[in-house]
Amino acid sequence: MSEPRIINGESIARRLREEAADAVRRMTAEGAQPSLDVLMVGDPSAGAIYARSQRQQCEQVGIVYRLHTLPEDATESAIRERIRELNSDPAVTGILLNLPLPPGIDTHAMQFYIDPYKDVEGVNPANIGLLFYDSPIMAPCTALAVMEVLKEAGVSVRGLDAVVVGQGPVAGRPISLFLGHEMATVTGCHIATKDLAEHTRRADLLVVAVGKPGLIRAEHVRPGAIVIDVGINRVRDAEGRTRVVGDVDYDSVRRVAGVLTPVPGGVGPVTVAMLLRSAVEAARKQLVVPRRLDT
Repeated sequence: MSEPRIINGESIARRLREEAADAVRRMTAEGAQPSLDVLMVGDPSAGAIYARSQRQQCEQVGIVYRLHTLPEDATESAIRERIRELNSDPAVTGILLNLPLPPGIDTHAMQFYIDPYKDVEGVNPANIGLLFYDSPIMAPCTALAVMEVLKEAGVSVRGLDAVVVGQGPVAGRPISLFLGHEMATVTGCHIATKDLAEHTRRADLLVVAVGKPGLIRAEHVRPGAIVIDVGINRVRDAEGRTRVVGDVDYDSVRRVAGVLTPVPGGVGPVTVAMLLRSAVEAARKQLVVPRRLDT
């Protein structure tokens, strides 16, 4: 079989960043300034690299970036109060809660307190619930990134047999909902699926978001299928060197797939760029869209 079409996520991300920068320039010219306020709970050094990358990405497109830190022993009430302060500050247009939170903190409860209009990651249960009706205020960035990759690949989802392996709340399930809204016939596979290959081999479109290196091999894939790898896993080789791989065994699957996303360089950079688009979109909606929820 011929080589598959490899989707370059870096080029998609570059376009998204350029679009975000253009949108920010237009908004600031009109007196509005998109921002991203990040709340980190625990040792700030543990997330320093991630925070530095966030800041650099925001500065590249003109989004104001502010990092707020709370100590490891912060209580749920202290975290909730800081989120409330960010919600009520009109200069704050986008809020991101860095994960993981320290042990003992109810992550979903903390996400619930984020204003749905400032929830740039689309993780507030209100936004997840509205996604069921195809009308979220803000949607999860990973799911948006997958749909953007499919759009870039020229894939019409309508009528396809789609299989989504992994049904997590911010990746697999939202992706399944998006695909269903686009009129794909969607099968969701998870840890209790009895015969994974039986499902995946019939897929026209296979999306994998599990967090298990090399789970999907050539024998799981129908020849010519579209394979979207959402997984990002760090593994060590025989020499002890760390490298990033996906949930799809790239070398074997590329022999049978028709379209394939690599890891790294596929969905990952698109997801990061989609966060910037969402930050701009959150600011825009707070200016022009009537609020549907009391926060």
